[in-house]
Amino acid sequence: MLAESEVSTPPPLDLELLRKSADAACRLMKTLSNPDRLLLLCQLSQGEKNVGELEALVGIAQPTLSQQLSVLRDEGLVSTRREGKNIYYCINSTQAMAIMGVLYDQFCNK
Repeated sequence: MLAESEVSTPPPLDLELLRKSADAACRLMKTLSNPDRLLLLCQLSQGEKNVGELEALVGIAQPTLSQQLSVLRDEGLVSTRREGKNIYYCINSTQAMAIMGVLYDQFCNK
């Protein structure tokens, strides 16, 4: 058993930093809570895809697909590149990719 003098006390938590972190986590979880956006990120977690590929893979009609990709782009979760007439999307967030891994392990890897 450790003597009282040997027990280290953790440093006080920075409440402002915790609040900012909690706000960022909530914003990410809110973005992921839409089934269409979650399906898109599932596909993108496997690698870069163009809009046509995403449309075929997830079965989301073009207007909805564009709207949901716009949300993911605005939140900084995906980035784009243009090649000719095609726009390619890929995940641009290490936090989103990590959460997608956990969700896959818990819900899809059976």
